[in-house]
This record gives sequence, C-alpha cells and structure tokens, in this order.
Amino acid sequence: MNYTAKDYSKLIGMPGFSETLLKNHFTLYQGYVTNTNKVLDILGLMAADGKTATPEYAELKRRLGWEFNGMRLHEYYFESLGGKAALDPASELRLKIVKQFGDIESWEKDFRATGAMRGIGWVVLYEDPANGRLINFWVNEHDAGHPAGCRPLLIMDVFEHAFMIDYGLKKGDYIEAFFKNIDWAAVGSRLK
Repeated sequence: MNYTAKDYSKLIGMPGFSETLLKNHFTLYQGYVTNTNKVLDILGLMAADGKTATPEYAELKRRLGWEFNGMRLHEYYFESLGGKAALDPASELRLKIVKQFGDIESWEKDFRATGAMRGIGWVVLYEDPANGRLINFWVNEHDAGHPAGCRPLLIMDVFEHAFMIDYGLKKGDYIEAFFKNIDWAAVGSRLK
C-alpha cells in the first residue's frame, strides 16, 4: 500500500505565505512521499531476496525514518495551518495549555523562543500520553529527537525552505505569520 501526497493547495493565499513559498514547500513534501514509497518498495524486494543482512538494507532502513518522518511532519504542519479563528477559550487544548504553562502567553512565548533558536529543524508541541503533560520540543532532524510515545499536536517547520523565500533571515517574522494562521481546531483534534 503506497502513500499518496495530500493536496494542500487550499493554503495558497494564506496571509504571510507567498504562493511561491507554498508551492516549493508542497513539492518538497511530495518528494518525501515519493521517497517513502521508493524506500519501502526496495526494502520489500530486498527482504524477499534474502538481502536483509546487507549494509545496503541497513542504510535503507535508516533512511526510511528520514523520508517517512519528513512526509508525516509536513502533513501535520500543513494541516495545522489555514485557520482564521483564535484558540477557543473553552477548548480542551487551551485548558490543558493553561494548566501546564500557567497561561497561553507563557506557552506561546516558549514555543516562539524554541522556534527562534539558531538552527534548522522543527518545533513540536507534544502531549505525553503517559501523564498528559504538554512539552515544546526542538527536533533537529526528521528522524531523530522525537520523544518516544508522545503525540505531536502543533508542528512548526523551521527549516530554511519554510521561510527564506518570503522572510530571508527574519525567522521571527515567519513565526509571527505562522501563529496568525494556526488552525486550532485541527491542532486540538490531535489531543487524546
């Protein structure tokens, strides 16, 4: 069963994100979907041919994490965008954030500060299902740094491709645009 790239063209016209930036980003995402399928197909053939003990098989297994997480993180990211409404004051997500961080402003300040750090990667608000705790994490690479068992709620791409075309080195301006476009209903639906 192959993965199919989802259509996020509804995001074109979103304030703070140029059509060029979004189309380039969609193309990058489609590459992750294509490569996930390719790696899975090749691994399947190698397993059927008894080549699981080869260095090539091992490297493809490692590569699968990069391609798959690149695909899935972009899906979470795009699905977190396109919102026009503020976070509902009565939503379960808002209540959890306030309980954990004291208020929305403190959580947002921490999330923004994490995104503004030097480097490339992802900022992810995770929910730890073991105790319900919410934690803002920095993830350097698609395939490393994810807290085991935690559920991603809000994902912000801070690789250069997500903002450089529109904002150059002004990552803070990109973060501002990101926050103006969060689809809080989509983010809140990821809570369990």
